[in-house]
Amino acid sequence: MSRGICPRVTSCGPFWILSAVIFAVNVIDVDAYSCHEVRTAFQLRQVGPLHRVPETPGTDVDLLICKHHGPSCCTRKMEESYQFAVKRETLHNIHSYSYELEHLISGHSDAFQDMFQYLLTFSQGHLSSLLEGTYSSLSRNALPHVNQLFSSLSLYLRGANVSVEATVHQFFNNLFPLVYTRLINPGIEGSVMVGNEMADCLRMIRQDVNPFGPHAAIMAQELAGAMGAGRQLGLALEEGLEVMNATEHLSLSRECVKGLVKMVYCSHCRGLTLIKPCVGYCLNVMRGCLASVSELDQPWRRYTSLLEQLTHAMAGHHSLELALLGVRGHVDEALLYAQLHGPLITATVDKVCGLSTGEPTGMQPTSPEVTTSVVTSSTPLPSAAPSQPQPEQWMGQLANLRRDFLMYLQRYKSFFAALPEMLCEGENVVDDATCWSGDDVVESYTGRVVGNGLHAQRQNPEVKVRSPNPTLAEVKERMERFNQETQERFPKLGQMEPWEELGSGEIDEGSTTDCDDEDGCQASGDGPDKTSHTDVSSERKSNGRQPGGDSPYESPVKPPSVRVIGGSPSAIWAQPWSLALLLAALCFQWTLF
Repeated sequence: MSRGICPRVTSCGPFWILSAVIFAVNVIDVDAYSCHEVRTAFQLRQVGPLHRVPETPGTDVDLLICKHHGPSCCTRKMEESYQFAVKRETLHNIHSYSYELEHLISGHSDAFQDMFQYLLTFSQGHLSSLLEGTYSSLSRNALPHVNQLFSSLSLYLRGANVSVEATVHQFFNNLFPLVYTRLINPGIEGSVMVGNEMADCLRMIRQDVNPFGPHAAIMAQELAGAMGAGRQLGLALEEGLEVMNATEHLSLSRECVKGLVKMVYCSHCRGLTLIKPCVGYCLNVMRGCLASVSELDQPWRRYTSLLEQLTHAMAGHHSLELALLGVRGHVDEALLYAQLHGPLITATVDKVCGLSTGEPTGMQPTSPEVTTSVVTSSTPLPSAAPSQPQPEQWMGQLANLRRDFLMYLQRYKSFFAALPEMLCEGENVVDDATCWSGDDVVESYTGRVVGNGLHAQRQNPEVKVRSPNPTLAEVKERMERFNQETQERFPKLGQMEPWEELGSGEIDEGSTTDCDDEDGCQASGDGPDKTSHTDVSSERKSNGRQPGGDSPYESPVKPPSVRVIGGSPSAIWAQPWSLALLLAALCFQWTLF
């Protein structure tokens, strides 16, 4: 039998041997190039339904993105799944990098607002203790006006449309009737009928009579200057959060998604699930996808520079801490001034309001309350309750908060320009001898690597950028407008230097940063001066007092909210004055000088 078969095989030998070898090679090749690894990656990365992946590679597959000659483990349905998956993964990666920056802005925004409320609460308690202890005769009726003053200041720091100067003057307008009937003429209530008409008249003439001397205007000016920088800082941090929200929810263009699929998943179609994209190739794809995001770089650098300057402004020429802690002293001096000039104030009020008050109080205070005021006006401010930090601690905590904020802010000045590079770092790419170029496995990427921005993408060989993202274009315009408005409102903002502690002159080495134009330390058009990064933890203390210790301060407990009594202050009354009012006010002012 075997001999009969062998001659038959021998006679057909070359043809059958060749056919057997070809069949064996095809079987081996199919086994080596199966879709098992592709199915595993498809399942692990949760790309889509597993049944969309074939068991073995197919031929003549009509693909739209991952086109190549030869067998493929991809189908049209898989390409659709890859597009959804790559969009999800890319946006997740962007969010992972922007999360820390967003957390930095939101966390410090809350921390600054909490610290502002601490200072307001402390200053309000300080002023209330002055009225209750020194001016007890008017404290019960004056405390609602104190609450209204600090409630309005709190709203202002949170961005409400409130005028600080109008609020302060309204406070003194409301205080004048109480001062006139309780301090200047303490017996007036027993001699005449004191009604609403008299109180209204006193409120209307307060700024013309000027019973509190220069102290009301000085207090209004100091608070407006100091709180303006703090309010603008809060608004700037809110603006930064809006920018971050817009970038997190950006939409990727169709050309971008195709480029990402080609970079991340087209290698899977050939069974190459472990190969990584080349670095230059990844940069081109990411810079094309994030071209509109990169356009935010210049306004963002200017924005971060303004954040630094606003933070320095609170520490320096517009010290929010000292301005709020000085409210008590200004009110005390204003009340003392009114008592010392009581006869002149009474004479003017009699002429304007037509009041018959009898014998006014003398030039020197005689009541027990007034005597106490004279004695205690030059003494140090009383200590706060043991449960609340001291003024030095407020200043130390706010200084530490500023220092930490500026230190972290330095890391993110070039965030939007560096985002494509961050997405092309680590395990996402490979810079070895072999990498994926989008079409094949190569030793190195030979395409031209373009820069950031819309203009540079004209030469991008991987992603076509047809038009800017309208949402991000609007964000850019809004940020530029905010920067311009901030600069116009604070024209000397860049000239303000950090306020160092008296006699210290030391600079923390950890907070001094060397930087150049590329790091965003100087925005275009700012001139040669660079932003100083002096340690803002070296703070000058009120009246030259030093902090109680060198230990770091813990995060303070959230203080009680400032009560709102009577709503927001109304506008200052503006009515035409009679000739008698003007003459009386002029005579009073001339007599004082």
